[in-house]
Amino acid sequence: MIQIFHVAKKFGTKAALEDINLKFQKGEFVFITGPSGAGKTTLLRLIFGAERPTEGQILINGINLNRINRSRLDPLRRKIGFIFQDFKLLPRKTVSQNVALALEVAGERPSIIRKKTRQVLRAVGLAKKEQAYPLQLSGGEQQRVAIARAIINDPLILLADEPTGNLDPDITREILLLFRTINLKGTTVVIATHSKELLKNTDQRIILLKGGKIVS
Repeated sequence: MIQIFHVAKKFGTKAALEDINLKFQKGEFVFITGPSGAGKTTLLRLIFGAERPTEGQILINGINLNRINRSRLDPLRRKIGFIFQDFKLLPRKTVSQNVALALEVAGERPSIIRKKTRQVLRAVGLAKKEQAYPLQLSGGEQQRVAIARAIINDPLILLADEPTGNLDPDITREILLLFRTINLKGTTVVIATHSKELLKNTDQRIILLKGGKIVS
C-alpha cells in the first residue's frame, strides 16, 4: 500500500528526515511517535504528497509520487484522508458544509453529497450538530468533524497528525475507537502522535522517530 525507500527531506540546510525506509500493508494500523521535531508531520505530508522528498522514493499503490504530475496527483490524494493537527475547519461554514466540501471538490452529485454527509455525521456521532458552526462545538466535536471530512470519500489511507493533542483522556479513547472502526472497514490508518493514552496497551505497530531517523 505505502512503500518508502531511502527518503530524506531537507528544509534549507536542516534535515527533517534522513534515510527513512518503511512499508505499510493494506489495512494496517500504525502509530508513528517521537518527540516534537522528530519528523512525524513531515513524514505524513510526504505520504500525502503535500511535500516532495529531497531524496528517495515514495510509492502509493505502486504509483511513484516523484514521477506524477499535479493532474494525476490530485485524484490520488482524494483517496487519502488527512486529519490535521489544528482541524482546519472553515469557521463560516456549518458542520455539514465542512464535511461535504471534499465531495463537492470531487464533483459529486448534490443528492449523493447530502446522503453521504448525513451518513458520515451519524457515524461520528454528530447527526444533531450538522447545522452548527465549528466555534459552537467542543474540541472533541471539532475533531470528529475533521475525521468525518477525512473519511467521507471512503479513503484507502487515513493519515492523522496528533489527532488527540488537545483532548482529554475520555475523548481520546472515543477517537481511538472511531479510528479502529474505520480501520476494520479496510482503511489503512497511520497516526502520528506523542500521546501516551493512544499508545497505552496497544497491539498495533509503533514506529519511533527521533531527530528525523527511525530508531525502533
